Amino acid sequence: QKRLAASVMKCGRKKVWLDPNEASEISNANSRQNIKKLIKDGLIIKKPQTVHSRARCRKNREARRNGRHTGTGKRKGTANARMPEKVIWMRRMRVLRRLLKKYREDKKIDKHMYHSLYLQSKGNIFKNKR
Repeated sequence: QKRLAASVMKCGRKKVWLDPNEASEISNANSRQNIKKLIKDGLIIKKPQTVHSRARCRKNREARRNGRHTGTGKRKGTANARMPEKVIWMRRMRVLRRLLKKYREDKKIDKHMYHSLYLQSKGNIFKNKR
């Protein structure tokens, strides 16, 4: 009966509540039609969903934004896995190259100066925009 009721109500067996006082009447119900009637009469009820609150998760996330829970003991991956050196390098290159292009357009540097600086930035001479 529980299995039938579950498939009629489109939920799992866990969510089906059979009225314990009307057990005999429910045990007589052997068709989907009968089960539907019992559901209508309220002898069989679909239990509500259990709450799965995200409040704790939100609170933790806020704390992490303030830099809590991120010490050495909480880290599983290598530093390179957490923030790849390659990504950092690409960001830096793009920033520097953009800056050089801007300077060349503004005529702050000529094309020969640009080229030498471009190669120097590629050769890891400059750490940042300064």
